[in-house]
Amino acid sequence: MGLSDNYHVKRLSLKNKIARLLWYFVSSTFFRLSPIPLHGWRRFILRLFGASVGSGAHPYPSANIWAPWNLIMEENSCLSHGVNCYNVATVSLGKNVTVSQFCHLCTATHDYTDLQMPLLVASIRIDDYAWVTADVFVGPGVVIGEGAVVNARSCVFSDIDPWTVARGYPAKSYRKRILKGVKD
Repeated sequence: MGLSDNYHVKRLSLKNKIARLLWYFVSSTFFRLSPIPLHGWRRFILRLFGASVGSGAHPYPSANIWAPWNLIMEENSCLSHGVNCYNVATVSLGKNVTVSQFCHLCTATHDYTDLQMPLLVASIRIDDYAWVTADVFVGPGVVIGEGAVVNARSCVFSDIDPWTVARGYPAKSYRKRILKGVKD
């Protein structure tokens, strides 16, 4: 294929397209127009559409979720204001993960080495206690390790090691994350 082995070709079925149309109407009304504090209501709606959403998760009303059936939000995870979750493949947020405002989680691209440009997808996983700060782009196939922090406006195209702080374009780990008051 010419691109990473993490990707696989995906064709979107008619069933998928109909489900996304129905989701569009529900998300643009019942989800998006709900008051900010009603996270439980939005968890309920996401579960109706096949998402796996843990207790205490905070999906904000302005978060744009492409396919809720490809979303896993564990306990106390957060998709904040204006997050674009383009989850053609699975996006998995571990426990106590925060994806801050205006981030873009993108699980799809196209094979530019093929003139037909088939859709390629790869899942994103953000492990427990990680924080993806404001306006970060996370590309297909990325794993952000447990406790990692990705600084604002970074672009993540490869995995980030656990308990590190990363920044830049492309994002690279530049130091360990050390929590105050926690002894080794």
